[in-house]
Amino acid sequence: MIFLNNSSHISDVYVEIQYCYDSVSGSCKKNVQPLSLQFSMFAFMAFAILVTVSGNLLVITSIAHFKQLHTTTNCLILSLAFCDFFLGTFIMPCSAMRSVYGCWYLGDFVCKLHTSTDIMLSTSSIFHLSFISVDRYFAVCTPLLYRSIVSYNTVLVMIISSWVFPAIFAYGMIFSNLNLKGSEHFFESQVQCVGECTVFFSPTSAAFSSLFSFFLPGLIMLGIYLKIYTVARRQARSIKDLTQQIKVEDGNGSAVSRKQERKKANTLAVVVGVFLICWTPFFLCNIMDPFIGYSIPPTLTDALVWFGYMNSSFNPLVYAFFYSWFRKALSIILSGRIFHRDSCRMKLYSE
Repeated sequence: MIFLNNSSHISDVYVEIQYCYDSVSGSCKKNVQPLSLQFSMFAFMAFAILVTVSGNLLVITSIAHFKQLHTTTNCLILSLAFCDFFLGTFIMPCSAMRSVYGCWYLGDFVCKLHTSTDIMLSTSSIFHLSFISVDRYFAVCTPLLYRSIVSYNTVLVMIISSWVFPAIFAYGMIFSNLNLKGSEHFFESQVQCVGECTVFFSPTSAAFSSLFSFFLPGLIMLGIYLKIYTVARRQARSIKDLTQQIKVEDGNGSAVSRKQERKKANTLAVVVGVFLICWTPFFLCNIMDPFIGYSIPPTLTDALVWFGYMNSSFNPLVYAFFYSWFRKALSIILSGRIFHRDSCRMKLYSE
């Protein structure tokens, strides 16, 4: 019970405080919110989960089914779609319950598993995008060497690296409690309670994890796409001087193929831009919070996490907007023609 002091007199206003576990000492406080707000939150989160899962499942089905889409770049996009699909399937539903009620009812082990998997998938996403930017760099800037440099074996190494290193980093850090190193006493006395499942970082771990998971790969990607943009503009000026009827063979295709590679690079640059816009606010708060006395409100941090989650919902929408092959594949899938014989050999775009 607490007493609220009115401006002119003291009135006994009783505010009920609810706990995650009423019968357990040291339990976390439960979020007490109107049912209308809880319903709105659940509706928004359920919609985000539905869009994330269904959209990325359509991307996975399209690239896996149609043989024309079995390219090195699309292999990376396929792996990225799996990353977003897992986030929507396994992470976002549990996070929704925690966000609405402010409590975690699945135990400490599942909390650590959820937290580490969440960190792994977000880190894996930016690793995938980094390798996609490298792929686009060689396709646009060195087209003669592209096929010899970016082979399927090279892409396989990229995909494995995009999953293994983030997994080692995330699971190793959370299960060994390295994220608490240097701030154990503060965490135990000020943060820890029964029923909580928050991502807590000491100043050192916050700086290292943010640099490793986001800022360094993000800067590398921005540098690569800036180089791609410069080269693409120079190529565009060269191609503009040629007549549209004459194709200039360069050993790896024509002026048309160069234009297609630049279009792919521009589309994937939008994907990278969306990722950076969605996750930058969270990682800025994540790296700042330990150095300002953990004064950022938990509700703001949670909202920024969900803004980051929305990136996984946006990616299929970007593909649908920019890629004609995805729109055609989507039409084939939803109409049921995907079950026709030899549908995997359908042409989605002209070579």
